Amino acid sequence: MTEKLQQLLSELEQFGETNDNKTTDRSRRMLNITHDTGAFLSVLIRATNAQSVLEIGTSNGYSTLWLAEAVQAIGGSVTTVELSDYKYDLAAKNFERTDLSAVIHPIHGDAGLLLADAADHSFDLIFLDSERPEYPGWWPNLKRVIRPGGLLIVDNAISHAEQMESFMTLVASDPQFTTSLVPVGKGEFLATKSNS
Repeated sequence: MTEKLQQLLSELEQFGETNDNKTTDRSRRMLNITHDTGAFLSVLIRATNAQSVLEIGTSNGYSTLWLAEAVQAIGGSVTTVELSDYKYDLAAKNFERTDLSAVIHPIHGDAGLLLADAADHSFDLIFLDSERPEYPGWWPNLKRVIRPGGLLIVDNAISHAEQMESFMTLVASDPQFTTSLVPVGKGEFLATKSNS
């Protein structure tokens, strides 16, 4: 990772923390992943050679930069979708400050619509960090667009365990998926799709 990117990530960590401490309006909070979660995602992308990554919930682009740095190293790309005008604009400005914009495909829109329109098996890895009540409704398309052998990673699995319980049970009960709860950051729920 370049020093320039490390500095930007550090700046965004500080911004996110300061911003979220002073506002209670969820639509204006960054709700970023933790630094160790970013490093964890980077390792998973490299280890699984995830060339095509989808992020649902861009926020200000902090997590996207972790994903993009990893996919750039292996010749892949990341598509990231954000519904909020405010957060989408913040992220776009942050992407412009890096040499990663060529591997980032930001989409300003609804994740449910994007998933419905996406081709079968079109993503190697999906990072889900968005509106948790939507997850169960998105599940049929999430599992359809993940390629066999692909990986779903869901943030906030421990910090918001009650909100995540029904979705994690739904995924874990699917015979096509093997799951694990990893105590990194706010808790990462991993589900890998079988090759058969």
